[in-house]
Amino acid sequence: MELRHLRYFVAVAEEGSLTVAAERRLHTAQPSLSRQLRDLELEVGALLFVRTSRGVALTAAGQAFLDHARLALSQAAEAVAAARRAARPAKASFAVGFLTGQEVEWLSHVTQVLRAQLKDIDFRVTSDFSPAIAAAVQRGEIDLGFSRLEAQPDLTYKVIAHEPIVVILPHDHPLAERTEIEPRELAQGPFIGYSDTPHVLSRIVDRYLHEHGVAVSPSHFLDGFATGISLVASTGGVTLLPAYVEKLLPRSVVSRSLTGRPPTIEVAVGYRADNPSPVLRSFLENIDRLIASHAAGAGNVSLP
Repeated sequence: MELRHLRYFVAVAEEGSLTVAAERRLHTAQPSLSRQLRDLELEVGALLFVRTSRGVALTAAGQAFLDHARLALSQAAEAVAAARRAARPAKASFAVGFLTGQEVEWLSHVTQVLRAQLKDIDFRVTSDFSPAIAAAVQRGEIDLGFSRLEAQPDLTYKVIAHEPIVVILPHDHPLAERTEIEPRELAQGPFIGYSDTPHVLSRIVDRYLHEHGVAVSPSHFLDGFATGISLVASTGGVTLLPAYVEKLLPRSVVSRSLTGRPPTIEVAVGYRADNPSPVLRSFLENIDRLIASHAAGAGNVSLP
């Protein structure tokens, strides 16, 4: 039994017609295809097809044979692919992790910096909460992390931007009529606070509110921007989030600036200095291009 017999059988079984399978799938003559199928049936020792008014149909034996034929073809194709992969030099891998949502801001700039190398590397992208991204870099699971300045041993950070923090609120909230919102006005309604996960953001907001003498009593707590946006939309409360979320807001939620000098939060790339990756080294050598590229296209993020 040869693989071509299995390919012919599967094609006819899926098309339900010798003519269609011969002309459209196999590009062979129908008489030749019929002979190949008869040879297969002789080898199997059972009829695999019966003729019907509409073409051909599988017998019980043919139906049982079909799944195994597909599996054999799949395994044969994978064997070829595996051999070809083994014959090629292994690609260098480079994994980048983003604080969820930041890939919208930064991924295109990363690929621009790495453009000349992308075809030669296995480039992987993940997203997660900031502490998890930093921990993954520390463990060596990813080469580069876009996150906040998380306390992790053996990590080196390069600050690449400072994001202003803005007010996130429902579009029909009374404060939404303003172009800017006073810090004291945040205490007038339900405020959505922070769980332990976004601890860098929580620390910055707490300090900002304390400096302005604003006391809030959180009604709910967010662990990430998506949860925060959902809570704003569903509860009518307000919260403070980095400005990068503005591109991700649904129509029912809007952002407004804070008056005066708003708080900012740092965006940094973290990496291990002992990582021998030549791709990482090349990226770090060109990191100023990344910063300049992002700053040129950013409307609300400024260079440090």
